[in-house]
Amino acid sequence: MGFSKDFVWGAATASYQIEGASREDGKTDSVWDEFCRVPGAVFEGQTGDTACDHYHRFREDIALMKRLGIRAYRFSFSWPRILPQGTGEVNEASMRFYEALVDELLRNQITPYATLFHWDYPAVLQKQGGWLNPQSPLWFERYAQIIAERFQGKIRHYFTINEPQCFIGLGYGQGTHAPGLKLSAADNFLAVHNVLLAHGMAVRALRKYGGDVRVGLAQNGRIFVPQSDSPQDAEAACRATFAVPDDFLDALFSVSLWSDPILKGEYSKECREKFAGIMPKIGREEMDTISQPIDFYAQNIYHSTCVRALKDGWEPVSFPAGMTKTAMGWPVTPECMYWCAKFLYENYHRQMIISENGMSAHDTVSPDGKVHDPNRIDYLRRYLLSLKRAADEGIDIAGYFTWSLLDNFEWNSGYNERFGIIYVDYPTQRRIPKDSAYWYQQVMEHNGENL
Repeated sequence: MGFSKDFVWGAATASYQIEGASREDGKTDSVWDEFCRVPGAVFEGQTGDTACDHYHRFREDIALMKRLGIRAYRFSFSWPRILPQGTGEVNEASMRFYEALVDELLRNQITPYATLFHWDYPAVLQKQGGWLNPQSPLWFERYAQIIAERFQGKIRHYFTINEPQCFIGLGYGQGTHAPGLKLSAADNFLAVHNVLLAHGMAVRALRKYGGDVRVGLAQNGRIFVPQSDSPQDAEAACRATFAVPDDFLDALFSVSLWSDPILKGEYSKECREKFAGIMPKIGREEMDTISQPIDFYAQNIYHSTCVRALKDGWEPVSFPAGMTKTAMGWPVTPECMYWCAKFLYENYHRQMIISENGMSAHDTVSPDGKVHDPNRIDYLRRYLLSLKRAADEGIDIAGYFTWSLLDNFEWNSGYNERFGIIYVDYPTQRRIPKDSAYWYQQVMEHNGENL
């Protein structure tokens, strides 16, 4: 069966990670601008002030995408660039940048897939409580409306938010990402609920003001795969994937914590029972807002944990000694693409999009002036073959976006990690497509039939 004839092949980025121009044209600070100034918070004190300078070089980057045969580009808007005060007056100077970006994509026959929020929350709103403020869903709804109205007829595909598990779990729970908070369980679940409300209100705004659009959100979370293909191990991995851990910091990365309210209209029974004493009061009207219908389920996926069945549950299986890992130390587990797509599709019954997948590698410019990254090619091939297995079994998978188009600012790892299929020499901002970019070009051209 393979990938469908209209399968979407693309590449992804995020505003703070590539744009730079951190103080140009009226943009104000995001929580990441402020977090980068905290001593010791980010690798070698690096910042996104310049990043890949995409704000000035987007036409060059789009020309590269066209040359490589990329026909879909997932990017994100910067909230504090568009609304310097978080709410209120639109910053027209910055809005013109996004209008020019989208127009250039369309002129080059590249379909824009836009993310409203990829972690660069306005610092001015964070000072008012951020996602703990009961007004925060309304702030996000207004922001979504502004974008929907401005890009009606030009952008047809939207992700409301990216990886809420991370910007809450790491930003509000563990404190390792912006805004660097370590809040109580009750405060974290309040933030979760407000983020989910914001998503639902944004879905409504995008549909009301954006015309004929398709809407979803990009998630990640704890994914488990079975030690074997036995029904017992497969069932154990599925149960583990949707389980809610007892520890609230781990629970923030639960798939069902975030997805059940959106796709089933309620928090899971396990979540309600374990955290009944600290979850916010939730009315039926709020759950109706959260569970606004979405068109696709998007998943960012990089690695997983292996489990095996026990008589009364499951247990994790340790990786073998010498397990292959990426430069970031993440295990290479390509089977997760198949099992993740299978579990999510069978549980939530929504068309799937892989909205991020890729690896950090120790890339360098060789004496021949090229960047040879056979390990990334091997990684992508293995993961895509696993995804193809899911497609072969009839799972409705609409598209795949590799992470990332460009090497970029990798959050608290700074520029220490290179995920791009295009190498960026940061001192000169020179772009060099890696071998993996040309390999991916052939995969897209043949719709994955040559894997």
